[in-house]
Amino acid sequence: MAGLYIHIPFCASRCIYCGFYSTTLTDLQDKYVEAVCREIEIKSINQEIQTIYLGGGTPSQLSKENLQKIFNTIHKVYPNTFVANSSSDCEITLECNPDDVTLEFAQFAASLGVNRVSMGAQTFNDERLKFLHRRHTSEEVILAVQRLRSAGIHNISIDLMFGFPNQTLFEWEEDLWMALSLNPEHISAYSLMYEEGTALYRMLETNKVKEIDDELSLAMYNKLIDLLSSAGYEHYEISNFARLNPSFNAKVSPYRSRHNSSYWHEVPYIGIGAAAHSYNKVSRLWNISDVNKYIELMLSTELTSIPKEVYEEETLDINTRYDDLITTALRTREGIDLAKMRKEYGEDLYKFLIEASKKYIAQGYLKSEDDHLAFTREGIYISDAIMSDLMHV
Repeated sequence: MAGLYIHIPFCASRCIYCGFYSTTLTDLQDKYVEAVCREIEIKSINQEIQTIYLGGGTPSQLSKENLQKIFNTIHKVYPNTFVANSSSDCEITLECNPDDVTLEFAQFAASLGVNRVSMGAQTFNDERLKFLHRRHTSEEVILAVQRLRSAGIHNISIDLMFGFPNQTLFEWEEDLWMALSLNPEHISAYSLMYEEGTALYRMLETNKVKEIDDELSLAMYNKLIDLLSSAGYEHYEISNFARLNPSFNAKVSPYRSRHNSSYWHEVPYIGIGAAAHSYNKVSRLWNISDVNKYIELMLSTELTSIPKEVYEEETLDINTRYDDLITTALRTREGIDLAKMRKEYGEDLYKFLIEASKKYIAQGYLKSEDDHLAFTREGIYISDAIMSDLMHV
């Protein structure tokens, strides 16, 4: 079982905070999709794909024809993975900008087999949306959710941000209540980051904006956890919440992002497109972050393998894999499966982890229950420092 990630780097405009690879060269879309389809065919593997994720960038910026080409290629290469308009178990996620979601687009996405949509709402304050250089309005988020549901897509994830310059705790709570009023199946929430190289970072350097203080940021994160938990959402990863099914007395939500969970639980995944990453438990690969070069190399000849110039590769030794485990599995509610870790990583690394975690367990930042090591709520607040201390390399 594996996941398939397809990176669509095109954006109509660039948000001031975004550090992901993207481009506004939308005239390259046709050639790029042709290159993507070729990479899907070359990288085909003889196993079932359990999740498909089109991320970006802005996948909803692609034309219907190009989206259809991608899905036709996936279906040709993995014919048993999904069938449009069926009850396939494959989770198929499409990232969308709210303003791209017309009723016609929603119906078309459903016809392709898309059964999960992830939308970057970020905030329901229109002034802050303008500040971020987002193209949509708060009203368009509401309309997009309604249109997706009417088209039969009933697994909707909303991304939110908190910690804007001058934002108050009350304003953040208003955003949360607006998101909850839409009854989404999934909510992801992230603190606004000032990443080097972004327009937002340059604004910070030139004193045009000021970061909120740590105390307020912590209060906002606490409000996030308390409000979503009381509203019936499972806090299953540091920044992710999935709605619990009220019809069942289950503690695990059926709406967890299965694709993203594969990153946190060592499930192999195939990355397609410029800047996409792949992982197979033995090595990690990442494609070049250059749309023009990617297209040129992938369409240069009749290929039977991916040109070496398209990607870089890192072979993973046991210590590197262990460090990856610390920074991924420990982010989740379940944490690290100690019995599995001991079996797969050996006695020495197991003993190292047990010894290194003792002081944090004693301080109440980590808990060891049912042979799993996980953060307590207090531990989440200093998770970066703890994970760094538990790493081996």
